[in-house]
Amino acid sequence: MLSKLTLTAIIFITSLLPGTAPDETNKVSLDLANLKQVAEVDERFQSYNVEMCEVVGGDFWIPYELLDPEKVKTGGFAALKRTIAAIDLYDKKLVTLASALGPTYVRVSGTWANTTYFQDNDESKLTEAPAGYENVLTRAEWKGVMDFCKAVDGKLVTSFAISDGIRDADGNWTPAQIEPLVNYTKAIGGEIYAAEMFNEPSHASYGGAPEDYDAEYYAKDFASFKKFVDESIPDMRIMGPGSTGEGGIIPGNEHMTTDMILSEAQKPEFEIFSYHYYGGVSKRCGGQLTPENGLDPEWLSKTELGLKYYEEARDKYLPGAPIWLTETAEAACGGNPWASTYIDTFRYLEQMGRLAKKGVQVVMHNTLAASEYALLEQGTHNPRPNYWAALLWGKLMGTQVFDSPASEEGLDIFVHNLKGSTQGKAVLIVNPTDAEQSVTIPGKAAQYLLTADELQTKTVKLNGKVLTLAADGSLPKINGKSVNSGEVKIPARSTMFLAVR
Repeated sequence: MLSKLTLTAIIFITSLLPGTAPDETNKVSLDLANLKQVAEVDERFQSYNVEMCEVVGGDFWIPYELLDPEKVKTGGFAALKRTIAAIDLYDKKLVTLASALGPTYVRVSGTWANTTYFQDNDESKLTEAPAGYENVLTRAEWKGVMDFCKAVDGKLVTSFAISDGIRDADGNWTPAQIEPLVNYTKAIGGEIYAAEMFNEPSHASYGGAPEDYDAEYYAKDFASFKKFVDESIPDMRIMGPGSTGEGGIIPGNEHMTTDMILSEAQKPEFEIFSYHYYGGVSKRCGGQLTPENGLDPEWLSKTELGLKYYEEARDKYLPGAPIWLTETAEAACGGNPWASTYIDTFRYLEQMGRLAKKGVQVVMHNTLAASEYALLEQGTHNPRPNYWAALLWGKLMGTQVFDSPASEEGLDIFVHNLKGSTQGKAVLIVNPTDAEQSVTIPGKAAQYLLTADELQTKTVKLNGKVLTLAADGSLPKINGKSVNSGEVKIPARSTMFLAVR
């Protein structure tokens, strides 16, 4: 019986230091029974976005293989996108794969939500949005969102229109968009768990807000928005501001900073402090990221730098408010070509592990099934490497987060309670280096090792066996490999989960 044993793992990280014999090791001790708990995250910590653009159908990032440089030269930003059909949220395969990641939050938002008109009837979809709006959301499409959330054990997070269509003759915010949407949501038995007033106020000038929109304008809008929420949907949590790119992460992108918003005399008070993070922009939009940097410690740790600005703003203006990362992926503008390959699993898992230790409550990946940064292939919904990484995280990593060592030699170690267990621990070990390393464990554990034959591939192996769906589209059994006490090898450029009960 293990219940009376003290679970102690001594992790030996091979390090050929100057003057050290080849068989010597640098020892790091990890006592799994007595680790200090440093945070506790939401049970829906790992979540994702389904963009409003996907729900209603519209212009989204064009795949790289269809990108025409000549059209970009003449057509500019518009040539970076293509029209996509509305996603079928009842698709059996999509629902099956999304359900396996539950419970989650499902965020339906994005820039398109800022200018979306809700067509509150059962007639055919308008071919053109009313004045002051750019997009149309039908009842059937919104009901699809509600049904999808129920099917996948997801709680809905969203945002609302901010464009001229919702405003009175004097430019004041009105509930012209939110009220019918909320009433219909209630009528079909749905619920909006939380919402931002609108998407990314830091980019308000690009996101459909009125001309010369500033922090004072935002504060005035927010007062009206909050009054409506308090009276009509008091159970919905107000999130915000949901800005992005600040703190020097993507310099020059700030139009209206979080500090500007929160330093207003009528400062908005959010129940949940939300922010967005991308480590850079994709090559589609002129970014300079390369796959050669994909395993660099600086890149893997950059998510902590992205948190720093928002964490300091939260502590200054709204101390104690839970902080959520409500939109993130490999790179803005749809992700780079390698975002859909094995190399991005290192960023994905490092980001989750690092932010959990920092106390971020929820991380919402963008997107579930659209563009290069999606967890699933757009169209076919076949799992990408990040999906398999997400599946293992969801299966094993609990809500309690513990302190753990990180090796200067490259191994990063993250420890949570084992999901569904009060005593067990789940240990995630990330080895982005080009050298095999090892850990030594004192007792039995279940091993889940993710590897691939090359970095930019979409084929991933679990304990040496290729992960793939069954012929009927169902998931394979995800079983751990039993490992005994002693040395466990961590191959170069691999990640390993250990379940210790």
